[in-house]
Amino acid sequence: MRRLPSILPALLGGLLPVSAIAAGTSEAAEHAEQGLSASSQIVFNLGPLAVTNSMLITVLVTVVLVVFAQLVSRGVKPVPSGLQNFAEWAVESMYNFLAEILGEGLIKKTFWFFGSLFFFILVTNWIGLIPGVGTIGYGHDLPNGEFHLTTPLLRGGNADLNVTSAMSVLFFVLWTVWALQANGPIGFIKHIFAPKGKTPGFMGIFMILVFLFVGVLETVSIVFRPISLSFRLYGNVFAGENILEAMMNLVPWLSWLIPLPFYFLELLVGLVQALVFTLLTAVFTLLICEHEHEPGEGDQDGAHHH
Repeated sequence: MRRLPSILPALLGGLLPVSAIAAGTSEAAEHAEQGLSASSQIVFNLGPLAVTNSMLITVLVTVVLVVFAQLVSRGVKPVPSGLQNFAEWAVESMYNFLAEILGEGLIKKTFWFFGSLFFFILVTNWIGLIPGVGTIGYGHDLPNGEFHLTTPLLRGGNADLNVTSAMSVLFFVLWTVWALQANGPIGFIKHIFAPKGKTPGFMGIFMILVFLFVGVLETVSIVFRPISLSFRLYGNVFAGENILEAMMNLVPWLSWLIPLPFYFLELLVGLVQALVFTLLTAVFTLLICEHEHEPGEGDQDGAHHH
């Protein structure tokens, strides 16, 4: 099972000089290194490509989703049953849920991404909770006879900031493409900086300045969205896995019982975090792609939506 180190010895082991660490402290520091590290570890190299344990689990999740899709799509029946019925229910439920937020026009254009994103994050979160993920790998024996795991073969994918950052950057690229398609380059700039509505006289000039300032703040917010998205998902999943390990080590002889409530809680958290990430990206897309209709512009906006 996974083991969570005491944070204080790990910090002291990193700060004190080697000559100042006694043999007992060294052993404690080695023992403290067990558990989920802050970053992924390299499992092997394919030429210049370093393959990490979080990369392996994302490949595994991709294979699971592809195989599942192939099994479901093989021999599709007009009246679904079994796996086909479950898959259609899951996809249709997610489609209808997002359609209420995005609208029919935008959901048809973007569901391929948001649907894939949700199911990928969900399955990655849940597979990371399977016993053996993070506990099977390479290591060595300690002097006290315990096995010290240094490189897990698999690691929770979303507990790696590289994975969550990659998804966030991909969304940012697609968000930019969708925004330009919906508004055009000039419309995109006007959507952020131009004042909404018409205000005559001095107040109109004042509102222009206000919306310019608001546009600058909005631009900063847009630039930092990938960072906030990636850290939110990473932080919640990473913290959840460490909580499980802490509960396992709280009372060693009850390590099979104490983590159970937290384990089921993490199943719920895995679902919630997949929903939160997908909803935030969908709302960000809606905000930039929706249009405020002005007199004489209804047809043009409708053309954009189509």
